[in-house]
Amino acid sequence: MNQAHYIGDILIILTAAVLAVPVFNRLGLGSVLGYLIAGALIGPWGFGFIDEVQQIRHIAEFGVIFLLFIIGIELKPARLWVMRRAVFGLGLAQVVVTAVVIIGAVWSLGLGNKTAVIVGFALALSSTAFGLQILTEKGELGTPYGRAAFAILLLQDLAVVPLLALVSLLAQDTALLEGIEYAVLDAVLVLAAVILIGRYLVTPLLHHVATSHNSEVFTAAAVLVVLGTAWLMEKVGMSMALGAFVAGLLLAESHFRHQVIADIQPFRGVLLGLFFMSVGMAINIGLLKDQGLVIAGLVVALLTIKASLLLSICKLGGLSFGNSVRVALLLSQSGEFAFVLFGLATVSGFMAGELFQLLTLVVALTMAATPLMAFVAERIDRRLSIQKHPHDVLHTEESESKPKVIIAGFGRVGRRVARILGRGGIPYVGLDSNPERVSVARAQGYNVFFGDASRLDVLRAAGCGESVLLVITLDQVQATERLVHTARQFQPNIPIYARARDSEHCDRLNKAGATTTISETLEASLQLGASVLQKTGLPTDEIESLLQDFRGEYYAHVKANLDNADAPNPNHSQSGR
Repeated sequence: MNQAHYIGDILIILTAAVLAVPVFNRLGLGSVLGYLIAGALIGPWGFGFIDEVQQIRHIAEFGVIFLLFIIGIELKPARLWVMRRAVFGLGLAQVVVTAVVIIGAVWSLGLGNKTAVIVGFALALSSTAFGLQILTEKGELGTPYGRAAFAILLLQDLAVVPLLALVSLLAQDTALLEGIEYAVLDAVLVLAAVILIGRYLVTPLLHHVATSHNSEVFTAAAVLVVLGTAWLMEKVGMSMALGAFVAGLLLAESHFRHQVIADIQPFRGVLLGLFFMSVGMAINIGLLKDQGLVIAGLVVALLTIKASLLLSICKLGGLSFGNSVRVALLLSQSGEFAFVLFGLATVSGFMAGELFQLLTLVVALTMAATPLMAFVAERIDRRLSIQKHPHDVLHTEESESKPKVIIAGFGRVGRRVARILGRGGIPYVGLDSNPERVSVARAQGYNVFFGDASRLDVLRAAGCGESVLLVITLDQVQATERLVHTARQFQPNIPIYARARDSEHCDRLNKAGATTTISETLEASLQLGASVLQKTGLPTDEIESLLQDFRGEYYAHVKANLDNADAPNPNHSQSGR
C-alpha cells in the first residue's frame, strides 16, 4: 500500500464514521451498528472504496487489546475474587455446554473431529468488543444483567488462551485429550510468568518515567506496557487481548491507574471503532448471494442455540427471567476471537479455506445483529415489566464507596483537606503529578493516585463525574484557572472549591466557574493578624468578630468586581467609533 493510498483510506474511514455514527446514535441504535454499516458500505463488497481489509483488520485488532486492558485495570483483583462464582459458574457452564451442543451439530454434518472441536468452541465464544461497548454506552455495566454478561465474557477471554494452544497442538497430530491437558498447563505457566514479571517490572518502570515529568513519555510508557505484554503473550502462542487484560490487572491496584486510563482511552476509542468497521468490511456480499439461504439458516440457528442455552444457564444461575433474556440476546453472537481461531486452524491445515470463508461471514453477520438483539431484549424486558429478583447473581459484588470529593493537587494544602475529610468519614480521591509525593502520601495511608490533576480526562477516570464536589488545591495559577473552566464545562452542576493566590486570582476563578474560592494570602494575613491581636490582650470573641468582618469585606469586594465584569458596558456600542 503506497502512502497516497494509505492516506486516502484513512480519509475514507474517518468520513464514513463521522457521517454514519452520529446518525445511528440519534436513531437510538448505538454507535456499534453505525460503525458496522459504515464499514460495509465502504468495504470491497459495498461501494468498494477500500479493498485492503486484511491490513486494516490487523491494525483494528489493537482496539480489542486496549479495550481488554481498560477492563483489566478497572477490575481490581479483590472484585474479581468476589465475582469468581459468576465467572467460573455462569461463564464456564456457558462455554462448555454451548461448545458441546455445537460440536455435536457440526460433527453430525460430516466434519472431522478436530474441525468440529475448534468450530464448536470458537462459535461458543461471544464478542467482548460488541457486548461491552453496548453495555458501556447504555451505562448498564453495573446492573445485574450487565455484571452477569461481563462475568461470562471474562471467562470466555480466559478460555481463549487454552483454545489457541489447543489449535497448535491439534495441528501436530496430538491426541485430543492430551492436547487439552497440555493447553491448560501451558496457559497456566505463561500467565504465572507474565504476572511475576509484571509485578516486579511494570510499576518501577512507570515510577521511573513519571519522575521525568514528561507527559508524552509517560503515555509512551503506558502504551509500551499494554502492547509489550500483549506481544509477549502472542509470542508464546497465547491471546494478545488476554495479555493486555493481565497487564491491566497488574496495574489495577497501582497509584498510576487513573493517569494510565486517561492516556490509553483515546487509543481504545479510535481503534475499537476501526475494529467494528473492519468487521463490516468483511461481510462478503458475493458469498451471501450464492449461498444466501444456507448462510441465513446458519445465522438464525447459531443465534437461537446460543440464546436458548444462555437463557437456561442464567435462569439456573439465579438471574431473573428479564435479566436472563437480556444476557442471552446480548451474547448470542459469536465473537472476534472466532476469526483468530478459524484463521489459525486454516493455516494449520485442518480447516478448508471454503469453510473458513463461510464461517467468517456467519460470525460477522451474528455480530452485526448484536445491536438489534440487544434492542429487542430491552423491549422484551420492559414489556413484561419483570420485577428483578432480589438475589440476582453478582449482587454480592464488592461495594466500593464512590468518592464524594476529588482533591486536585496533593501538596500541603491538599493533604490537610484530605486529613479533615478522613476524620469526617467522607470518601475522597487525591490526584498529584509528583510520583514521589504520591508514594509518600500512600505510605501514610492517604487515598491518592498519580495523575495530572489539571487534565480533565484524568479527573474523569478518577470519578469526577460521580463526585459530590471538586476541590482544587493546585499551586499553579494558570493550571487552576484552566481546570476550573474545563471542569465546569464537563460538569455544569458540580460544586468547585478552588485555592486562589490573591483577590485578583479569586476574581478570575469565579469568572471561570468556581463555586467558592479561598485566597491563601487573605487567610495567612488573618491568622497573623489574629495572633498579634491575641498578644495585645484583645478578647477572643472580639478578635473573631473583627476577622469575620474583614473576611466579609474582602470577598464582597471580589464579588462586586465579578458583578461589574458581568454588567453590560453602556459605552460598548460606541467602542468602535
